[in-house]
Amino acid sequence: MSTNQETPARNNLIGNGTTIKGEINAAGDIRIDGTIIGTVKSTGKIVIGQQGIIEGEVICNSADISGQVKGNVRVEELTTLKSTSRLEVELYTKQLFIEVGAIFTGKCDMSPKVAEAPKK
Repeated sequence: MSTNQETPARNNLIGNGTTIKGEINAAGDIRIDGTIIGTVKSTGKIVIGQQGIIEGEVICNSADISGQVKGNVRVEELTTLKSTSRLEVELYTKQLFIEVGAIFTGKCDMSPKVAEAPKK
């Protein structure tokens, strides 16, 4: 029997109608359909649904955004902005995909060393 065990995937959900103020650290993927005022960190993917709102900082491996974000976003790999997304951010990402209809206001830095982007 092997002593190395895989950690099962962890999926987290912040539902519509929920408001959280503070810092969230997730050891896996997280979907946000509610409101977060503060910092969201994930070792996996962050999905922000159409009703999702984040005011603060987002740090993750990849992001799929359909809702609203105001603040700083640092994504190590791919950031996808869906047509319903509304962003006022400083974005640091390696890859960016923007659907027609998305609104992006701010700064985007696609340097190779996104993980080392300045923290505010």
